[in-house]
Parts: sequence; structure tokens; C-alpha cells
Amino acid sequence: MKIKICFIMYPWEEVRPSQDSTIRIIHEAVKRGHEVSITDPSNLTIRNSITLSLCKNISLKEKLSKSMTSFYKTVEFKSEMRALNEFDVIFMRDNPPLDGLVLNFLDSIKDDVFIINAIDGLREANNKIYTAAYFDPNHELIPATYVSKNIDYLLSIIKESENDKMIMKPLDGYGGSGVIIIEKAAMQNIRSLLDFYINHGKDHSNYVILQEYVEGAEEGDVRILMLNGEPIGALRRRPVQGDVRSNISVGGAVEKYKLTKADKMLCREIGEKLVRDGIYFAGLDLINGKLIEVNVMSPGTITDINRLNKVKLQEKILGYLEKVVKSKNKLKEDFRPETLLENAAIKN
Repeated sequence: MKIKICFIMYPWEEVRPSQDSTIRIIHEAVKRGHEVSITDPSNLTIRNSITLSLCKNISLKEKLSKSMTSFYKTVEFKSEMRALNEFDVIFMRDNPPLDGLVLNFLDSIKDDVFIINAIDGLREANNKIYTAAYFDPNHELIPATYVSKNIDYLLSIIKESENDKMIMKPLDGYGGSGVIIIEKAAMQNIRSLLDFYINHGKDHSNYVILQEYVEGAEEGDVRILMLNGEPIGALRRRPVQGDVRSNISVGGAVEKYKLTKADKMLCREIGEKLVRDGIYFAGLDLINGKLIEVNVMSPGTITDINRLNKVKLQEKILGYLEKVVKSKNKLKEDFRPETLLENAAIKN
């Protein structure tokens, strides 16, 4: 079955083929003979009440190369203004932070096209409040987390904390940007630090997250990729010496990781919620068994997980999309993405 897929993503010129996750999904789609296009948010438009985008349709002049670098260099594009409701799948792979207007453009087609992740899910989960608001009163899954732009309130949280240190980060940061450890021993500097984080914008203030420091954070975190509510791959990321951040983009190292029983239980609990919320593909970041973040915009690490485990996660992703489109075409307006998760649970 040939399906039409459009990737709304960061500029193709910014793709690093040796490390990029999106190009591996695109490559697999092309390999399977699907009709693949890419575009970026700046190309979205509405004409006569129809949402369109200037798309680059992928074509091959020669045999598809297995090498991502060769594929990247030799792929050819044909630009064409296309109505987005003619695609079977819209795959959101843009970098955070999310431009909310993009979702407004896509609202008009969300009932016609399978969008991964769903518009409502992206609205709800595109920043760190999604994780912070998860109901976990005993902090069994998620460390105590506070979100505010009230400096006095945040200072009171730090003073009242039973721990000597906490993690502080901007609400809309990504790739580890702005993540720091604050310690009570340096309390005289924290007001100034909070003021910088909250009020550094020219015409607006910013929310800040304070999070309980999870012991073991200095050993890095675990990234788990979730597809349709289930883990499909994982790795451990370790920070460079002297840095609390383990993100690969800031120099973190990666190593193979096998999910523990507790990890799998967390994935099962979180996974059901993700699918209910329209989050079909996401990256979970765990420290010492606790969920720190849910990444829904363009989670990476596919390349490293593939290399460490000799797998090709992009095959699972395309397999899932093909099942979705087949089911959607069969059930039409009765189609519910949750059904695929329920059916998988029955089989297991």
C-alpha cells in the first residue's frame, strides 16, 4: 500500500545525515515506495479556506543508497504547492519551541489526515508543564516539580525543600539549554539568577521550572523512545565531566541500556496516557527511574539506538504508520488511533 507522507520539519539544510533521526524515517519511507514530501512551517498558507504548503516532493535519479550521507546528497526535490489534506500522514518533526500558529493551520485538516503527533496532543504536551501536571501525588513516577514566574514563591520552595539542591530550567528550553543545579549554600545568588531566567526577555517574562534533584542525576539520564504507547528503544546518556546535562547536543556520551522492570512499568502507565492524549511518538527522559521530561516535537536518538543495538527503529515507525493508514481507510470516521494500542495489548 502506497501512502502519502509529508514531514513538517526543520530546514533540510540543517540536517546532519550522520546523526539525524528524521532523515532515517524519511529514507525508510522512500525505501518502501511511499510518496514523500517535506516542508517547513514558514511555507504553510491558507487559500480559499484550504490549508496548503509549498512542499518539496522527493524523487530519486538513481538507485536508493543505503548510506544516509549519500541519500542526503543525491536526493532531488520538486517544489509544488499542495493541499495538506491530500496526504495520508503529516509527520511533525520541527524543532521546539512550537509555534502555536502552525497548529492553527493544521486544525482545518486534523479530521482528514493522521497527524503524528495529534494537534491537541501537541498543544497539551509541547512544553514541560505536561510532565509537571501529571497527577502523581506521592512522586512515585515524577519528581516534585514547580512551575512559576513568581520569584518570591520560587525562593520559598527552595528554602522549604528538604534537599540541599534542586534542578532549575526554563519552561520552553530544549536540548539541555538553561538546565542548572542550584544549591541552598548559594542562596544569596539565587534571587538574581531567578530574575535573569524570568525577566531576560525584552517585552515578556518567562516561566521557570524547579524540580527535585534526583539522586543519580550526575550519572546521566535514560532516553526511551515510545511509539504507540510502547517503548521501542532506549539508551543511557552520560554528561561530560563538570556538566549536569547529558544531552548529546551538549557533548553527552551514549551507551547501551536495557529497560528495567520498573522502567517498563513506568512506560506502560505513561504510554497509555500518551496515546489517549494523541502523543503517538515521543521521547521519555528518566533519571533513576523517575520521569523528567516528555519530548513530543522531534525526539532524536534513533541513530544512536540503532547503532548500539543493531536495529532500525525507522522500520517500526513506518510499520506503525502503514497500520494506521490501513485502519483509517477501512474504518473511516470510526477510526481511533487508541484502537491500535488496545489491539496490541490484547495480543500481548
